[in-house]
Amino acid sequence: MSCKFSMIALSLVSVLCMSSCGLFKGKQQSPTTGWNYNDPNYGGFEVKNVPEQETGPGLVFIEGGTFTMGRVAQDVMYQWNNAPRRVTVESFYLDETEISNVDYKEYLHWVNRVFVSYPEVYRKALPDTLVWRSKLAYNEPLVEMYLRHPSYNSYPVVGVNWLQANDYCLWRTDRVNEKILVREGILHEDPNQKDENNFNTDAYLAGQYEGVVRQNLKSLSPDQEERRVKIEDGILLPKYRLPTEAEWEYGALALIGNSYDERVYERKFYPWNGDVFRNYEKKFRGVMLANFKRGRGDMMGVAGALNDGGSYTLPVTSFWPNDYGLYCMAGNVNEWVQDVYRPMSFEDVEDFNPFRGNDFKVLKLDEDGRLAEKDSLGRLRYEPISTEAAMSERRQFTKADYRNYEDGDPASTIDYFDESLKDAGSEKMYDPTRSLLSDHVRVYKGGSWNDMAYWLSPGARRFLDEKQSRNDIGFRCAMVRVGAQSSRHMTPTRSGR
Repeated sequence: MSCKFSMIALSLVSVLCMSSCGLFKGKQQSPTTGWNYNDPNYGGFEVKNVPEQETGPGLVFIEGGTFTMGRVAQDVMYQWNNAPRRVTVESFYLDETEISNVDYKEYLHWVNRVFVSYPEVYRKALPDTLVWRSKLAYNEPLVEMYLRHPSYNSYPVVGVNWLQANDYCLWRTDRVNEKILVREGILHEDPNQKDENNFNTDAYLAGQYEGVVRQNLKSLSPDQEERRVKIEDGILLPKYRLPTEAEWEYGALALIGNSYDERVYERKFYPWNGDVFRNYEKKFRGVMLANFKRGRGDMMGVAGALNDGGSYTLPVTSFWPNDYGLYCMAGNVNEWVQDVYRPMSFEDVEDFNPFRGNDFKVLKLDEDGRLAEKDSLGRLRYEPISTEAAMSERRQFTKADYRNYEDGDPASTIDYFDESLKDAGSEKMYDPTRSLLSDHVRVYKGGSWNDMAYWLSPGARRFLDEKQSRNDIGFRCAMVRVGAQSSRHMTPTRSGR
């Protein structure tokens, strides 16, 4: 009896130990080798059990799924460049609003303050305020005031080309991750960053950031006492970036409000229900749902009963958000997306996370095979690799899928300010007049204050050269979702969202 009781007790202890130390419940022992995790006596292999990915500032979680991508309304332009097809988009994050003037001015202030030896960087980042100028219209007040005056702080930034929008995303990534490390007690705030001595996420992870470090993490490895934060710690966020065309269209439609179980019971033409442009709810009946051009010469209606209230752009939180909580996914300004434009992309790209415009790259190594030193702007150096190497010869891409960037970074427009390249100059020149379609042409979507209602459909798509900008194109940022794809499986994050 005593022996039987001892066996039962031992079994209970074993079960309790296994449940309390499980891999996904704080387990400290490997289920495959029996060696301890997080134990310096066993080599110091660290396993972090952290909460779900933190929601970055300004972002909204978009639960992914399958949907019919493409134009479901009549294609009166007969372009047939976005035929309906079934695709799946994984969960991701998207900015709640378009990037506003005050958001972009914060970026300009930082660039101007930090890159004191490279004023070209600031000049390259400036929006083109002359996009408001017209030979036969009096728009000079907008040329002078729209970006600068505080009354326009909450209005969407315009005059920003695709390359500038990508640079903003990179900058935002670094500022958010720097703030997280300050919050976690890893770094001190450093308002005196100058030139290459600025916080860059990739450079920090590679051990090439020499900033004001408050403390490093305690290392469990027997051969070192402390270490920097790593990706494996789950503290730093993935990169902010422009959304793919599929992500943007999926987020704009927000079918999460039009489905029961897996049945979509109402197809959407716009980010709202129905095929009209006024609110049908009794309390707000007749109020416009977006800022757009009703007809030639009619930008906002008749005084005293203005329809959308905006002769041009409006604040980024205007009107009602869609079912994902995203504002102005139709009207106000068009928005850049990542994709290279091709009229037949709907036939070529994958049905999971469809995207055209991949550029495969690796970190640049020196002659000794070690990581090359960061450039004069504090960024790591990258170099492109062939598509054959990237895909292990599994498939061949066309030029539309792969671009031979000199620094291997499609988001960088200021790499040639690196000291080693400054004199020779490395900005690639091309002739956009050879063809309307090239690897430098990007998709924009959403319709704007200066567009007819036809372009408000999320399935509509147009294109523009990546170095050009207009007064009706802005952007918002996205971020990949790491871990659980469903909100049902998510746990609270540090931000509490």
